[in-house]
Amino acid sequence: MKKIIIASALILCFVNQTMAQSRTRDIDETYRRSSLYSLLISHSDTKFHKEIEQCFTEIPTPDTYNDHDLAVKVISVEKKLSQETVNKKEGPKGKAEINNFLEQNKVASRLVAKWYDYNPLTGNMDTELICERGIYAASEIEKAKAATDIRGLAVLADAGEDLIQNTFVLVNDITYIDKSKGSKAVGMGLRILGSLASAVTGSDSFSDLGNSLGDIAESFKGFSVRVHSSLYQLVWTEEEEANLYNTAWNDKDAFENMRGSFKLKYIGDQMSSGKNTSFMGIREDQPERMVRKACQRALDENIANLQQSFQAFQIKSPLNVETMEAKIGKKEGITENSVFEVLERIKDDNGKVTYKKIGEVKPVQNLIWDNRYMAVEEMAEGATLGCTTFKKTSGNNFTPGCLIRQIK
Repeated sequence: MKKIIIASALILCFVNQTMAQSRTRDIDETYRRSSLYSLLISHSDTKFHKEIEQCFTEIPTPDTYNDHDLAVKVISVEKKLSQETVNKKEGPKGKAEINNFLEQNKVASRLVAKWYDYNPLTGNMDTELICERGIYAASEIEKAKAATDIRGLAVLADAGEDLIQNTFVLVNDITYIDKSKGSKAVGMGLRILGSLASAVTGSDSFSDLGNSLGDIAESFKGFSVRVHSSLYQLVWTEEEEANLYNTAWNDKDAFENMRGSFKLKYIGDQMSSGKNTSFMGIREDQPERMVRKACQRALDENIANLQQSFQAFQIKSPLNVETMEAKIGKKEGITENSVFEVLERIKDDNGKVTYKKIGEVKPVQNLIWDNRYMAVEEMAEGATLGCTTFKKTSGNNFTPGCLIRQIK
């Protein structure tokens, strides 16, 4: 009975969502994204940890993912994490300290609670977020009218497999790389220039300016960070789904008692040094932008590498089949050698979604969008394109609604 009630609520929500979408032509908003919760491990005993924390909280969730952040975004630790990972045949893998934090704070259950807008005071739940991110066509709702329970249960299964199951946690261990020797030389040069200018003009203002810029340069010139990202995925099976709907739906005590049953599984990790970050377009008196750019470029690099390494984390993006354009680019690690499969979305009579490969495409040389942070300010090639243009390498006519996914 609970499932039928939930299914009815989902269907009503899908109707409202579909009506809203019929008034827009932005197809980029009509595909299902994976959901991402990003965390920072901040080392309170290291230089610039406050600046790194501040810039991390300002970095938005990538456009290719739904924002599934929880209240806690920063974990402060006083010692460096071990570089070894737990690699057991059975049980959790990954860094022991990270595993302990995720388990002790029952992060998996908090992700589930956000999906269902769980109220810890009343125990109430709803399916509005699933409706918002699920996106169903009006024709499917018409078919569901004659068999609400059957259609509704199929919707729940589809949402679990294509939405909730694709919920990820990205834990980022960011540390500052001290390059003080080189930056001190730059700072000293600025001070000398300031002193020479003061001697010539007889004014102390040049010397003051030289000292101020020198202080900034000593700290931030060539600012670099090392980012170690660990990726986890929410475990969501038919058993977890059944337990929630049949046992804990709108039951506060039941949900609290089953928090420990929800789990995350370790997927993999990636390291980025951020050493190739250019600071063109940033003035010497804008150190906070240097920190933001270094952190975001290194983090984006890790995400792109994780996408290419692990199929579960790969993104799908809409392809405009008329212009052969898609809103992804160098931030996602695209090069002229990248290869993408074209996927056609197929839905059965109950609305369950599957993806069928119907061809392949490649980016067109010199038409790859540089959508990395501050690419426009540094006048990078392709920064103003707004999208990447692709060319067909195999397959027949592509129909509207196709998605593309990078082939490993």
